[in-house]
Amino acid sequence: MIRFDHVTITYPNAAAPALRDVDLHIPEGELCLVVGRTGAGKSTLLRAVNGLVPHFTGGHVSGSVTVAGRDTRTHPPRDLADVVGVVQQDPRQGFVTDTVEDELAFGMESLGLPPDTMRRRIEETLDLLGLADLRDRPLRTLSGGQRQRVAIGSVLTTHPQVLVLDEPTSALDPGAAEDVLAALHRLVHDLGLTVVVAEHRLERVIHLADRVVQVDRDGRVVDGDPATLMMTAPVAPPVVELGRFAGWSPLPLSVRQARRAAGPLRQRLADLHPADHAPSAPVDAIVTATHPVVVQGLDVAYGPHSVLERLDLLVAPGEVVAVMGRNGSGKTSLLHAMVGLVPVAGGRVRIHGVDPSSVSARDLPRHVGLVPQDADDLLWAESAAQECSDADRDAQASAGTALAQFDRLAPGGDHNRHPRDLSQGQRLALALAVVLAGNPPVVLLDEPTRGLDYPAKRRLVAELRRRAAHGSAVVVATHDVELVAELAHRTVVLADGEVVADGATATVIAASPQYAPQVAKVLSPQPWLTVTEVTTALAGVG
Repeated sequence: MIRFDHVTITYPNAAAPALRDVDLHIPEGELCLVVGRTGAGKSTLLRAVNGLVPHFTGGHVSGSVTVAGRDTRTHPPRDLADVVGVVQQDPRQGFVTDTVEDELAFGMESLGLPPDTMRRRIEETLDLLGLADLRDRPLRTLSGGQRQRVAIGSVLTTHPQVLVLDEPTSALDPGAAEDVLAALHRLVHDLGLTVVVAEHRLERVIHLADRVVQVDRDGRVVDGDPATLMMTAPVAPPVVELGRFAGWSPLPLSVRQARRAAGPLRQRLADLHPADHAPSAPVDAIVTATHPVVVQGLDVAYGPHSVLERLDLLVAPGEVVAVMGRNGSGKTSLLHAMVGLVPVAGGRVRIHGVDPSSVSARDLPRHVGLVPQDADDLLWAESAAQECSDADRDAQASAGTALAQFDRLAPGGDHNRHPRDLSQGQRLALALAVVLAGNPPVVLLDEPTRGLDYPAKRRLVAELRRRAAHGSAVVVATHDVELVAELAHRTVVLADGEVVADGATATVIAASPQYAPQVAKVLSPQPWLTVTEVTTALAGVG
């Protein structure tokens, strides 16, 4: 179905090829998972499948890419639209209409399908992806995860032979991600759809993959059986890391497989207890200090849609709080209210005693910094170096502060590249460096691990821990349960705009089938959350 024949891709003005001598065949009816470090070239591989590389991006391509017998050198994306459907990292880039139902219909209209066929496929897709209640909603009112499902649905309605997805679950809550991936898996098995997906949250999809394609930092590609490649892959989900540490063979790819092998490991851990891997703020500070974040009785609504209702939240100095909940539960609206980006219908928000909506945009970063879901919202300059220089100036920080932060979060990132030419993970690191240049006492992050591989995520965790250790209050809205297990002292769960759980992270997420990390599921009922906790405890007893 898809064949790369000794393909090398070099972008304009690039010092080295993005992909080098790729020889790859993906048969019909396979779910192929593309893995690799942040910035390795995964998105380039995906864009080559439908001809975006080089017809849109430019650059030089040697060798050939054929899809269903069509050579992408002579068939630009419009000539492949009936064969290949593409869902990009940012779904907003692909939207062309205003409402959910119109977006689902647009691709079919472009292909000239009959109205009765269009109607039937729209209803099937609404049910398949759980979008029926949103059919008349304006796209601009949807949460990030809801937009992601609409983007996937708008491609599925055209019934492509090949579906290419770049980080399809990055904005989805665990339940929605499981439903979407299960639907894709069903289409692969029942209809012979060929799915090529790049995903950093491997714990969600590795057990469904028929083939893994690993893109290395030098642009070279290897492919093969998932369990075989995961033995030595530079990026691996927690269940694989636990299996490597315990020496399990065959290497488990799913929680179920790992639980079957985990008996002896549970016995070794039976008399041990996890250290407090995410250091808590001092108890007396939580009790006696003035809370830098005070949210009381908060109401937020968009027109007739109530998003947050009577919500209370206090965050202490040095505390890291994770805010979780299904898509549309109000996580992003809460963060936006904490920086004055949305009007407050009731209640109050105070950041170090100040109403953020009353503070000028110039002065606000001295109180609170927000890294939004889309890092591009903060990036305007012509290069990463210029972004950092501007951030230092605006924050009155010493020269090089933001650039040093960028290098810590994304080592090897090209300072002279335009931000839009960086990988999604590198853009996030740049946006975070810009926000942290002013050393805000309150740091807010909205889905901060989109586009981050596991090593990059560990660097982010280390940086946020360092900030908390110096007294900053950190609030992270995320669907990434593994990040929460590694980072957060406390977890707050929202549902329909209300707090339904608020407590110590180990208590809140370990007891939840939805939010429990992989290690907790494998070693339950023992209280372990992360591979680091397990390895540290066993190292302490030799």
